[in-house]
This record gives sequence, structure tokens and C-alpha cells, in this order.
Amino acid sequence: MSHPTEEKSQPQEQPKKVDIKKLVSIIPPASELKRKQTYLKEKRIRIKYDESLPENTAKVPKDLANLLGIKEGDTIEVVVAGKKKFLFKAIIIEETNTNVVYCYPEELKEKGVADNSIATLRKH
Repeated sequence: MSHPTEEKSQPQEQPKKVDIKKLVSIIPPASELKRKQTYLKEKRIRIKYDESLPENTAKVPKDLANLLGIKEGDTIEVVVAGKKKFLFKAIIIEETNTNVVYCYPEELKEKGVADNSIATLRKH
């Protein structure tokens, strides 16, 4: 005859505890769910004249365009010294120098903007 105390002394297998930290790490935080890709609103650049461009167009390097959220054919605004504003149609180009935008020069020359001037570029 077996004693009831002998049965209790044998270790019973306990179910494995699930690590809650591992489960929670899969769920993204609320800030990630709501976040959209952020773009810069404006960037300081240098303007270079490009006589080969059609009227009212500007060549924007691809990296700079991605940074500002500019796509091919978008209207961009170039502001020189905070006073002289110019609107151009963007042409995206593959170039490494992200701080230079090539613009159609006639309108710039009329308003007294020199080649290699510093300006602010933003999406219109």
C-alpha cells in the first residue's frame, strides 16, 4: 500500500512560462504606427546657370529631391536673399553633389542673381 505522502514528493512537470518581453517586442510602438516619412521643408543650396535647359526648368540632384520630397515635374521655389522668388519645373538628375541646383539663367540674370549664388530651395 502506498502512502499519500510518497506521491506528492515526486516533482510534477510545470508548464513552461512564456516570456512576455519576447512577445511584446514583436508589437511596434504606437509612435511607429502613426509615423509617416518626414521630409525637410527647405534647404540652402547653390544656384548654377545651365544654358542648355528649357525655359523655367531646373535640374535637381536625386538625393536632394528625395530629401525635400520633390518628384519629376513638381514645381519648386528658389528664394535668393529672402526677397527674390523664382518658380521652376523640377527635372531630377543623377548627381553626387546635393547642394547644387542647375537653373535656366535668363530670368535669374534679369533680376540680378549671379551664377553660383546661395539660395533656399523648397517644394512649391
